[in-house]
Amino acid sequence: MRGYLVRADAHTRAVEQIRLGDHAFAHYTDDDVRWEVPAAFAYRGLARGEKVMMLMDPACSADDAFERLAANDGGADDARARGQLVFSSMRELIRPDKSFTVPRQISRLREETERACRQGFAGLRTVIDMAWVQDLGADMDDVMRREKHANALFGGRRYAEICTYDRRCFDPAVVEEMRLSHPVALLERPGDLQAHHAPGELHLIGDADMVTGDIFRAAVRLAFDAPRDGQALVDLTRLCFLSAGCAGDLLRLIGQASACDKVVVRCRPPQTLILRRLRVMWTDRLELAETGDDR
Repeated sequence: MRGYLVRADAHTRAVEQIRLGDHAFAHYTDDDVRWEVPAAFAYRGLARGEKVMMLMDPACSADDAFERLAANDGGADDARARGQLVFSSMRELIRPDKSFTVPRQISRLREETERACRQGFAGLRTVIDMAWVQDLGADMDDVMRREKHANALFGGRRYAEICTYDRRCFDPAVVEEMRLSHPVALLERPGDLQAHHAPGELHLIGDADMVTGDIFRAAVRLAFDAPRDGQALVDLTRLCFLSAGCAGDLLRLIGQASACDKVVVRCRPPQTLILRRLRVMWTDRLELAETGDDR
C-alpha cells in the first residue's frame, strides 16, 4: 500500500491551519513521519492555550509517545507536568466499557472537552491514531459511521480532532472513504505542497518555498496552459508559507501567460503584503482578491 497517492481536493488543508471546531483526516506510511502532523497539531494547540490529548497507537507507551512528540519541538515537559498535554489510549478513554460503541466514545470526548474548559483551557485538541481499531477489534462499519456522524462534537468550536490512519494497515478503499468523509483532509507532512486543479482554477495547499518550488512552478504553468474563457484563478489562501522567491515566480509566470486575459490571485493579508512588495513585476492581467485572515 505504501506507493499509492492520497490526492488533494477542495477540503485539503495543512495541519497548521486546523482550529477548534475542525475534524480532520490524517495519514502516514512511515513510522517517523507519523509523528510530524500530531506534533504540529499538538504544539499549535498548546501555544493557543488549549488542552491536548494524544490517543496514540496502543503498541506505544505514553513515555515513548512523549519522547517522539518532544523530538519534533520543545516545551512539552512543562505542558505535560501541568496537565495541558495528556497521553492516553482508546481503552482508557472508554473505560470501564471494554468494547467500542459510538455513543460511549462521543460521550467521553464531550466529558473531556468539558473538563478541559473547567480547567481553564480554551478547548480540547485530540489526536486519535486509528491503530486502536485493530487493538479493540472494532467493527469497521461502526467506526466509519462514527467518523461520518460526529458533527455534534465540533459545533461549539471547543473541540478539534485529527484521526490518523496508517495506510499500510487499512484497505485503500477505507482510507479513501475516510478521507472523503472528514470535513478536512490533511497533507501527509508539514511543509508539503500539493495543488488542486479545477476548471480555470488552481488551489495551492501547504508551503511554497525553495524545497517545494518546482512543484509550485509546475502547478502554476499547468493552470495557465488552459485557462477558462481566458481567465484563471490562483488561490493562495490555503498556503501556510509563501516565499518571496515563489511569489516572484508566480508574478513572472503571470507575465508570460499569453493564454490568459486576466489572472485573479486570491490571497490572505500576509501574502498580499509579499506580492505588493514585488509590485514592479505586476502586469495588467493581474488582479488581487484579498480575503480575511481567519486561519
